[in-house]
Amino acid sequence: MSFPRMRSIGRLVLPAAVSFFAAVAFAAEEGGAHHGGAGIPWGEILKQAVNFVLLAGVLVYFLRKPLSSFLKERSELLRKSIDDAARGRAEAADKLSAVEARMAKLSEEIAQMNARMDAEAKAEVEQIRKGFAAEIVGIRAQAEFAGQQEVKKAREELRREASELSARAAEELVRRTLTPEDQERLVRENLEKMEGIVR
Repeated sequence: MSFPRMRSIGRLVLPAAVSFFAAVAFAAEEGGAHHGGAGIPWGEILKQAVNFVLLAGVLVYFLRKPLSSFLKERSELLRKSIDDAARGRAEAADKLSAVEARMAKLSEEIAQMNARMDAEAKAEVEQIRKGFAAEIVGIRAQAEFAGQQEVKKAREELRREASELSARAAEELVRRTLTPEDQERLVRENLEKMEGIVR
């Protein structure tokens, strides 16, 4: 048995032994006073003290291993509980500080989110405005092109009608001014020219 273990057992047994001897001495004194002062029975006290020491020794011998293992397990369990409680307290403190920091930053984050949403809304409005402006430019270009085509078509139509009118007017004028002999002469000259070209 190691010295520290003996000291711990001695700490347990010594107060009990002292208490026992004091009780025995008190009982002996009381007994002596009732029996006419016959004296203290030291032999009886010594027997009881030896019995007590033997009983204490037997108890210590048989109970020291279970008691020490029980106390060791109990101390380990208490130490583990204390460590777990300290760890849990530290984790709770960390979580609390994280939540408090998050709460402190929450208003700042909300302000940043609002600013970001405003910027995104402005960018989207600007993009839509640019899209509409591009569409308006395209529609104007199509309208101008269609207008130019219509004007071009109208001019060609006017030219065609003007040329038809000019041809009718010239035909009418030729018909009125040419005699049948002039017409026959013109046909003959044209035929001769064509024959010259063919040759």
